[in-house]
Amino acid sequence: MKLRIFTEPQEGATYDDLLAVAQATERLGFDAFFRSDHYLRIGAGDPGPGSTDAWVTLAGLARETSRIRLGTLVTPVTFRLPGPLAISVAQVDQMSGGRVELGLGTGWFDAEHSAYGIPFPPVGERFERLEEQLEIITGLWETAKPYSFAGAHYRVQESPALPKPVQRPRPPIIIGGGGPRRTPRLAARFADEFNLPFGTLDATRQAFGRVREACEAAGRESMVYSAAQTVCVGRDEAEIARRAATIGQDVASLRAGGLAGTPAEVMEKIGRFAEIGAERIYLQVMDLADLDHLELIAAEVMPHV
Repeated sequence: MKLRIFTEPQEGATYDDLLAVAQATERLGFDAFFRSDHYLRIGAGDPGPGSTDAWVTLAGLARETSRIRLGTLVTPVTFRLPGPLAISVAQVDQMSGGRVELGLGTGWFDAEHSAYGIPFPPVGERFERLEEQLEIITGLWETAKPYSFAGAHYRVQESPALPKPVQRPRPPIIIGGGGPRRTPRLAARFADEFNLPFGTLDATRQAFGRVREACEAAGRESMVYSAAQTVCVGRDEAEIARRAATIGQDVASLRAGGLAGTPAEVMEKIGRFAEIGAERIYLQVMDLADLDHLELIAAEVMPHV
């Protein structure tokens, strides 16, 4: 099981905050540093400095880390046109020496779109755009000649399809979500990894099963399966409660719906995710100032999963 650190900078974080977490992620031996791709705080509270741009952040971290994988969970197709996104991700892949992964999704948070003047079409159209963007981005990365594409929402004509990423034929693509039909089909066609975020064990098992069925129908034999879970680990009940209070949650809810408790409790639940096929767990870390939390997980959880 690989443990990856997953941050939510839209809740209020500067680049320097993220740099400190990313460098701790690398120093402590975690597999990857991921961040969400949002432009507005989700829910009530002080927005702090506001969100930073995901791919600008990852470009900076590409030059200030040397080992960890870097990526998004997930970039909305509404934020960027597919051609420029392919260029940005390929460039960050070059800057990192081939350590980038692209999570791509439909987007869902209407308020951040209206706050920054970004069109937000209906969900059916967003899925259509997701499929076309996946087709274009992978096509631009993989082709050895000028690339063209004509779809309902995007048209690409004789693109030089440059720059190319370091990873060949392309950086890994992550698709996630609990949708019963379109998501599994798109994952089977385009993704290297399927991620179910913040689901119960049963919901995660069912989602993995739908993707396995879609892969079988598509003639695919391999897929990486992963889960994202909020993490809150403490050596004793007082430390667990303190960390839960800091992020505005109660311990019982975190234990039921996330990875919370003592190191032994968290190891046991990670083991149950492994039993249903998860190979990676994205640990959603909400208090970016609490680097001692990462130290504890690295010392007392990671070696045993």
